[in-house]
Amino acid sequence: MKKSTKIWLIILVVVLGWLGLSYNSLVTGREGVDNKWAQIDTQLQRRYDLIPNLVSTVKGVTAQEQTVFGQLAEARTQYAGATNPEARASAANGVESSLGRILVIMENYPELRSSEAFRDLMTALEGSENRVGVARKDYNDAVTSLNARIARFPSNLVAGIFGVSKRSYFGKAEGAGEVPVVKF
Repeated sequence: MKKSTKIWLIILVVVLGWLGLSYNSLVTGREGVDNKWAQIDTQLQRRYDLIPNLVSTVKGVTAQEQTVFGQLAEARTQYAGATNPEARASAANGVESSLGRILVIMENYPELRSSEAFRDLMTALEGSENRVGVARKDYNDAVTSLNARIARFPSNLVAGIFGVSKRSYFGKAEGAGEVPVVKF
């Protein structure tokens, strides 16, 4: 075999090896993001399983606050019908907004706060919210890592060839920085 043929063969092997490693790195990142989203999904489902119990407990004391309960039910329904991470994130943000209003209601009803069932549900919900927060952070970290790989040269070329695209972050709910107002 000629020396120039050997050199081209070595170059070809190196290029193919690099393509393979780059592609595998992108696949690993994509699967990591999907796994982190599955963790968020699990924690959100846990939250939604707690909500009917919380709502039933609060309804017994605060019948006039039906609007908040309707919003919670609607957001929960939207979550169940969502088909992609962006739609589920939007529905989750709607639930977070409604839960904030329930906390304000709780502050206005001392007898509700003293209910043992309510306290237990709130403790479980707080734990669930903490788990969701951690899962969201882990997901966004995985998205950051994948998106950085996709954006960097030369793996951006491989991402373009194989159709690996950037993922969206799970951001905060619209109006999350505002204090909810409950009027009586």
